Amino acid sequence: MDDTITDAAVTRTTPLVSVVIPCLNEAEHIEECVVRAHAVLAAASLSGEVIVVDNASTDGSGEIARAAGATVIDEPRRGYGSAYLAGFAAAQGEYIVMIDADLTYDFEEIPAFVRELEAGGQLVMGNRMANIKPGAMPWLNRYIGNPLLSGFLNLLYRTPIADAHCGMRGLRRDALPILDLRSTGMEFASEMVIRAAKRKLVIHEIPIELHPRSGVSKLSPLRDGWRHLRLMLVYSPDFLFLLPGLVLAVLGLAVIGLVFGGAALFGRDFYVHTLIGGVLLLVIGSQIIGLGLCGRAYGVHHLGEHDAWFERMQQRVRLEHGLLVGTLCALAGGGILAAILASWFGNGFGSLGDQRLAVLAAALVIVGIQIVFVSFLLSIIGLRSRD
Repeated sequence: MDDTITDAAVTRTTPLVSVVIPCLNEAEHIEECVVRAHAVLAAASLSGEVIVVDNASTDGSGEIARAAGATVIDEPRRGYGSAYLAGFAAAQGEYIVMIDADLTYDFEEIPAFVRELEAGGQLVMGNRMANIKPGAMPWLNRYIGNPLLSGFLNLLYRTPIADAHCGMRGLRRDALPILDLRSTGMEFASEMVIRAAKRKLVIHEIPIELHPRSGVSKLSPLRDGWRHLRLMLVYSPDFLFLLPGLVLAVLGLAVIGLVFGGAALFGRDFYVHTLIGGVLLLVIGSQIIGLGLCGRAYGVHHLGEHDAWFERMQQRVRLEHGLLVGTLCALAGGGILAAILASWFGNGFGSLGDQRLAVLAAALVIVGIQIVFVSFLLSIIGLRSRD
């Protein structure tokens, strides 16, 4: 036995390691997976259990796995994430090793994951990218899909992971409440890394091999790739909402300023149509910023996220502040509109006043109303946490 795996594992009354295998119609391979998992645990003198999550298989995979000595959990709700959530709930081991049932990963790597967990890792990721056997990963996934998605995840969440979607990984069972995983589909793999990074868990990565899959793959590159990307964006309201909203709002204000400042481009002045474009950018930008703030609030109050900036602002800025700012903004716009109407009345209902002022007034009213109702929504989102 490896010196870094202690002898105490042999005498444990509960298993040290839980090997969790999701299974959907893998009758051809599931028996070999269970046998190999048990053999590896025994060879490394690791106290362990093998859990197979039968994800509504129709080919008898669950019965085969049970006959091979696995603990079989039936999870009728299909989905990669659903299967693992059911397996995690049943796992008794201090360490959990995740591995697919298609023989693409080596079960002999399990002790290496245990060693990394015993060395202090809370989440241990496999890295396949330097050891991909011929035919094991499609060209599109290997050179475009996985590098782009992993790189984007690293950019957004500052994670050090080169292969964020590897299916073989290990984690400490006591990290599960911290991770609070929720996704039910293939995006579960990204959620685990994102949540681990956000919660400052210790993440290790070790090289492993990837072998060609036997049978039909259940992955859909475009659909599953979009689900991963969608989850990354949803978990990053700053990138999805606040940054583009701020850019649009600032650009809109700049255009409005140029129009009222009498600026010209190539000898042509900016008129009301340019102003309408600037106002449109401002209104859209302010709405997106409001949605981003609501996304941040939901993450803090309902998903257990930690956002130092938002929490500081929440202590300093109350509902009443937002209502005051929004009301003043709307009243300013309404005042301008009233002045334009009064001038119209005074001129005997002739031509209306400055169209540019009318457009600006409408923008102020719209933005003011947005601020008022976003302030109410932010307060509603935070109600439960204050209770």
